[in-house]
Formats: sequence, structure tokens, C-alpha cells
Amino acid sequence: MSDLLRAPAEFKYAEELDWLESVDDNPKPFSWRLSPKMVRLFILGSERADGLDREIAPKWFGDRSFVERSIVTLASDRGLLLIGDPGTGKSWLAELLSAAISRNSTLVVQGTAGTTEDHIKYSWNVSMVIAKGQSRESMIPSPIMTAMESGAIGRFEELTRSTSDVQDALISILSEKYISVPELGSDQDSDNIVFAKPGFSVIATANSRDRGVNDLSSALKRRFNFVRIPVVTNKKSEAEIVRFRTEELLRRHQIELDVPPTLLDVLLQSFADLRASSAAAGSDDEKLESALSTAEQIGVLEDAILHGTFFGERALTAHALASSLVGSLARREPEDLAILNKYLHGVVEPRSKEEGGSWPEFLQGGRDAIANLS
Repeated sequence: MSDLLRAPAEFKYAEELDWLESVDDNPKPFSWRLSPKMVRLFILGSERADGLDREIAPKWFGDRSFVERSIVTLASDRGLLLIGDPGTGKSWLAELLSAAISRNSTLVVQGTAGTTEDHIKYSWNVSMVIAKGQSRESMIPSPIMTAMESGAIGRFEELTRSTSDVQDALISILSEKYISVPELGSDQDSDNIVFAKPGFSVIATANSRDRGVNDLSSALKRRFNFVRIPVVTNKKSEAEIVRFRTEELLRRHQIELDVPPTLLDVLLQSFADLRASSAAAGSDDEKLESALSTAEQIGVLEDAILHGTFFGERALTAHALASSLVGSLARREPEDLAILNKYLHGVVEPRSKEEGGSWPEFLQGGRDAIANLS
């Protein structure tokens, strides 16, 4: 699958999943490909106490209780709703869970203002309907219906971005576990009901910053177990996430480049400083529009690496890192530029004088970037 821009988790880790399945002698719910214990191990990585003949690297970095509660929910008859700030790894966790349980993480509905009930139920092949009439053959099943028919995990990304009537269409699916197709008639022999097979469940994600956009009804909330994914604030955990994702980037682009630990520390400290400043701000105008998530931190580093590779000296520099940070986080002008400028002068400048190292070059890179954007 090396010719894919981004392979889904079940392709990317196919060999590892095959091996885990071959040694898995633990009980499995329904049609699960791996047992709950092995699903957790696949996502969080193995430990010496697991007694495996090979090491399984962690793919999601966070509290194991979040993963365990997610797995237990999917083994029940309730849906799973992963909720948190942007960039906290909700979608990645949903993909890993689907890959480990069903070996298919691509049965996805993307919630937007334009998402309709057809996207989560079914639509019709118009040309076939004209030629042969409405039938199961002329019906186009949604990813959720496909998951129901195969006993797999269906995913609904950004659930609260879709309108309330679309959300409500999920209620009967999650409670009754079937979809009626009235166009096929009411006779029981007409095959007008699609029933879910054992193993079917839904993983939905929701952005906590979208609260108030399209709030979930109380009826729909009752059919989900909520798992709240917090922003990673532990520097060690965040460094592991950034390093993991950066190594993937370098492999994908076939780039041989080292990320100096000192520059990674500068990046982590910068985001920690900006988060603290945002938390202490008295109004939204004094906060960066960015969520300052781990995902955005990875984006800043990726941008700096690629810039250094293509236009620099094939090395990551503090100047490029600062330029990438300003370019990525300055989304409002002049508000965000003023906040970043205040940070450079009030925090980075004193630190560069006291600590030296990469901070002076980082300071200059940030100043140059702001000057170019002003």
C-alpha cells in the first residue's frame, strides 16, 4: 500500500494485526477480529508483562482508561461518542478501534451542514431505478448501513456539525438496530428491512468547541456512552505523540532528517507558554484563535521540516520553526499577530537572554515572520 497517500490503519498495520489475531486466544465479542485485550494492546502498545514474542508499538498516547472504556462500550449495545477539543486524537482513536475490531475503518460519514438522512441510511441508483424499478440491487447503502449488514463498526465524524433531523435518524439505528426501506413495500417477503448483525456499533466524534452548533437531543445522548478526550498537557506524553507523528511524516516523504531534541523542547515549551497565556486571557480578543492542540503542534513541526528540506539546508532550524509557528497560528489579523508579538517580546526575548541555546534564533525567526505578515 505504499502507493497510497494515506493508508487506513488496517492497511498500514495489516501485518501486525494478522500476527495479533494469530496469537489471540482470548474471548472475542460477536464478530470481533481481536479480543478486547488485544484491541487495547494494539492501540496502546505492548509491555513486558504481556508476554508477547514481539513488541507492539503504541499508536495512540493517552490514559488507558479512555481506551478501555471505549472498548467496553463497543462490546455492549450502545454507541460510543468521543468528545474533546480539536486535535486531541478522537478521529485517530476511532480509526484504530475500527481497524482492530472490524479490520475496516473506512465506513465513515462526515458530519457537515450538508449531511442528509440519505448519508446515514441509503439512497438510490437513479439509472437502475428507471430501468428496473426500486429494489435492493438499485439501493445504495450508506457506510452506516454497510456496517450494519456486515456486523462492523460505522463511524460518524463531527456529529454535532450535522443538523438535528439528521442526528435523530441515528436514534432508531442505535436503539432498534435496523433500517426500514418503505420504498420496497410493506410485505415481509419484500426484504424491506435491513437488520444489523452482531458486532455492529457506531463510533461518533464531536468537537467540544462546537457546543451550541447542533446540540444532541436527550434521546440521542442516552444511546451513546460519552468518553471525553482531554487536551494533552503532560510534556512527556505530548513529546511522544509529536515524535511518533514526525517519524511517520519523514518515512512517508522518504526524508532523512534528525529532529534535534532541543528544538522539540522549544516547540513544546512555546505551545505550553501560549496555552497558559490563553488560559489567563480576559477576553476572546486576547486569545489565539487556534486551539493550540497537539495536532497543530505537529503541523507546525511538519511545515518547518518540509521547508527546511525543500528550501533550506536539509536541516530543521529554530528560525524555520518560529516562522512556521507564526504562519500556522496567526489566523486573524491583526489580533493573532499582536498576541504572538507580545509573546515574543514578553517571554521569548527574556528567555533567549537567560538561556541562550536555540531561543535567540527562534526569537529572530518569529520577528521576521511577523514583519513579513504585518
